[in-house]
Amino acid sequence: MKFSKVAIAAIGYVIPEIEVTSEWIETELREVYERLKLPPGRLEGMSGIAARRIWKNGTRLSDCSIASCRNAWQAAGLPDRLLQEVGCLIHASVCREYLEPATACRVHHHLGLSESCWVYDVSNACLGIMNGAVQIAQSIEAGVIRAGMVVGTEDSRGLMRATLEQLRTDTGLTRQSIKPAFASLTIGSGSCAWLLVDRAWWSSIQASQAASPILGAVARARTQFHDLCQSDTDQAGEGMLPTMQTDSEQLLEAGVDTGTATFQALLDELGWSRTAIDATVCHQVGAAHRRRMLAALGMETSKDYANFKDFGNTGSVALPTAFAMAIEAGFTSTPSQVALLGIGSGVNSVMLGLDYRGIAVRRTSSGDRSST
Repeated sequence: MKFSKVAIAAIGYVIPEIEVTSEWIETELREVYERLKLPPGRLEGMSGIAARRIWKNGTRLSDCSIASCRNAWQAAGLPDRLLQEVGCLIHASVCREYLEPATACRVHHHLGLSESCWVYDVSNACLGIMNGAVQIAQSIEAGVIRAGMVVGTEDSRGLMRATLEQLRTDTGLTRQSIKPAFASLTIGSGSCAWLLVDRAWWSSIQASQAASPILGAVARARTQFHDLCQSDTDQAGEGMLPTMQTDSEQLLEAGVDTGTATFQALLDELGWSRTAIDATVCHQVGAAHRRRMLAALGMETSKDYANFKDFGNTGSVALPTAFAMAIEAGFTSTPSQVALLGIGSGVNSVMLGLDYRGIAVRRTSSGDRSST
């Protein structure tokens, strides 16, 4: 699908204050490593992930999402009275506070958005925010709303805790049977929000600040691979400690094949050539995935921005946050053609093409007063 009216105006995100290194995780698993004769450094060596971050114990997901939305709004430089123009709020992470109501409800309430705003949750593994952005873009393109926000907050604390406990207590663990658990130890926490706007409306209220048009989006579903990465069954309650089993090798192959097909569809949809793309941001899985994916797409690593080394795989907020960091780092020039290349278990892929002209970014740490 193509868009002619939609742009990303601002991005806000929050960095969890607690860093967990791969070295620390292996220290926690020292007895398991010794029994299985696994070499130290294996986790970082396999994934390229040196660290990931987690929220302070007791942190509410919705508080982080509220902070990310406020960061995006402040980055946009808009007065709070215009929050009434936000016609859709989607909370799109894997993690949520309750089975019901939607986590988006508390975020909507604390942001003070209008009663006419569409408010709901979307969940699609690592593609939630990308899916939410496309849904908002469609509403803007149809003239239904002028602005919308998609936000998500991922919390890996429970998954990491449950995985470590499972590995430490499984006396029958082997070098082969431990493999599906390694992906769980690469997951990190994070929060990110995108503000999407009608381009004409934005120009009328904020002519001095650039926004980047979304030119189009494509999706591909290869759901025959839905069982390659699965979490535990959905369970309610504060004490939930989810686990996850991942066939990383087969998931890598299926993901690369799906991503290759989706990327070609994006090129066809937008009439782009590979050489015309100035920058890419992929889903932040790890070193092997990035290397294989870019090679399959025929894209240069020098044109791709990655942050997984220090933040791990943060699920639905991984690509959105990496894009924000790329902007902050000056990785993208103005103007330029930018491709956002999303992949998620299922296996699904969503990719966006942007005419990058500048996007305002604001970040805070979860330890900052302004982020709570």
